[in-house]
This record gives sequence, structure tokens and C-alpha cells, in this order.
Amino acid sequence: MAAKGYAALAQQCADIIEDARRGVFKSVYLLMGEEPYYPDLVCKAIMEYALQEWERDFNETVFYGADADAEKVITAARRFPMMAERQVVVVKEAQAMKELEQLALYCENPLPETVFIICLHGAKADKRRALYKNALKVGIVVESPLLRDYELPGWISEYYRSLSLEIDPEAAGLLAEAAGTDLSRIAAETEKLLKNLPVGTKSVSAADIERNVGISREFSVFELTRQLSMKNAPKALRTAFFIGSAPRFMLAMSVGALFTHFQRILRYEALLEKDPHPAQEDKIRVLGVSPYFFREYDAAVANYPLRKCMAVISLLAEYDYRSKGGDGGEATQGELLTELVSKILNI
Repeated sequence: MAAKGYAALAQQCADIIEDARRGVFKSVYLLMGEEPYYPDLVCKAIMEYALQEWERDFNETVFYGADADAEKVITAARRFPMMAERQVVVVKEAQAMKELEQLALYCENPLPETVFIICLHGAKADKRRALYKNALKVGIVVESPLLRDYELPGWISEYYRSLSLEIDPEAAGLLAEAAGTDLSRIAAETEKLLKNLPVGTKSVSAADIERNVGISREFSVFELTRQLSMKNAPKALRTAFFIGSAPRFMLAMSVGALFTHFQRILRYEALLEKDPHPAQEDKIRVLGVSPYFFREYDAAVANYPLRKCMAVISLLAEYDYRSKGGDGGEATQGELLTELVSKILNI
């Protein structure tokens, strides 16, 4: 899903949550997708706003997919609320439910007084089948696909903007490296960060991320790719050494980040071959990064023309194999990273 698609998803979820806050609910919510952040966010909000605290004992029923029986779930959903305007029936971890598709029967004719939530964690319902089609017809479907790593800094920038904050592109890159594509972790790290920043803070810098998230610019894969782009051998090798010295260092993750970086360089070279002076929007589309980083990629294409870039990608494939136990010899994962970086610099 492109950044525009994720902006639409974020807006859809914000609208659902605002409706819930105002007491407006659909009969059925099907919340699904490989990235669980948005489905979980919407589920939590609906459960929070649908009932008063004193109404929950008799009007909130939560099932878990592995233990849920379709008949019992449907029976619960067809009950009328007790001394309340509505009841809430939730199936969490619904992807583990053996009879999940049978819930389509209830969705054909849902009870108006029931708010029925089906939450698939990290999974999707089959769009060809009745459950998805019926839920879409009578309620709301939220589908949250995985965010690709190169889309992550852009998502982080938009997320911070939704919190009335600006985040430096470098800071967004560092946070993306620290959290990966786990949006829930990014939200949690941001919550911790905001508690430690002065009241009234309007922008977040890379230094703020370093201090509060526990990642150093100097010794991050983010910095390693920058130094490789510039072919700054001493700093690149120093950074590689410290990254590889981390207690839980896994070479495969660093190789993946380097592959993404050199793949961008390759795409940028293809763009420049077509148009030596591309427009900014074309650069953003091809690189998937903020204009803040354009200077780095201009240096990278000069230092790694097509043949060299392809040679680096071939080398990364070799070290990916070695990182997973293939012909790694007695070298540690950290030593292999330093060796890889040294070879890239000498291409």
C-alpha cells in the first residue's frame, strides 16, 4: 500500500474512532490485516466508547478465536442488552477460529442493539467468501496491510503530524531502524518519548530519538548506509564494527537494510538514465525518501554506477546466505558484517 493508501487507512480509522466517541456505531466491524496496529486501535476504541463502565459486566462478551465456538458467539450476539442501549461482542484472534466463516450467517441479519467486532490479528478474511462480503454489506471492514520498510519513515512523519508534532527525517529514519515495521512499537516508543520531552515540544530531532529510544546515530545501520553512500571508509568500518559488536546482532537484518538501500540506488540510476534532471516528485516516487536525503543518493549514484551497484547486490546475496549458516566459516556475525562492508568499499 502506497503512502497515500496508508493516509486513507489512517483517516478511515480516525473517522471510526470519532464516530465511536460520539456514540455512533455499526452493527459489524471486520478488522483485519497483516499489520495489526490499526485493527487493534479501532477494536480498543470501540470497546472503550460503546459502553459505560457499569454496563460492561452484563453487556460485554469477549471470545478468543482458538477457544471460540461459532454457535456460542452467534447466540451471544443475538442476545438483547441488559439495562443498556447496546451490547458489545468481540472475537479476538479470530484467525485461529476453526468455524470463522460460520459467522457470516449472523452478519446476514445482525441485531441492531449489538456491536459485533471480529478482529483478525495479523491475518485477513477471504474476500471471496460470505463473511467478508456480508460484513462489508452491513458494517465496516478495516484492512491493514504490512508497511514496507521504505515506506516507514513517511508513515512515521504522518503519524507525528497527527500528534501535532514534526519529526526530522533523520529522526524518523532512526526510529524506523529501532522499531522496524512494527507500528505498535513505534506508537509505544513515541508515547515514552513524549513523556520525556518538555511540555509544548513541537518538533522531534534525531538527538531526541537517541536519548529516549536507545539508538545511536553513530552506530546504526542508518548511519552505515550513509557512510557507504559517501564511500567514507574509516567511518563506515567503525560503524560496522560497533553494530556487529551488539549482543543480539543478527547479520541478516543488516544485510536486508543494505539491500533496500542499494536497490534504491539502482532505481534512482534507472530514473536518471531516462531523465538526468528529474522533478522532485519523481525522485520521491522512486526513492521513497524525504528530499532531505537526496544529496546522499546523488553521491551514492556517483560512487556506485550500475555495474558496481549490481556487484554490491550480488555480494549482499552471498552474505545473506552466509548469515543463515551457509559457508560462514568460523567468523562471527559481526566479523562477517565488517568483512562485507570492506568488500563493498573496495568494489
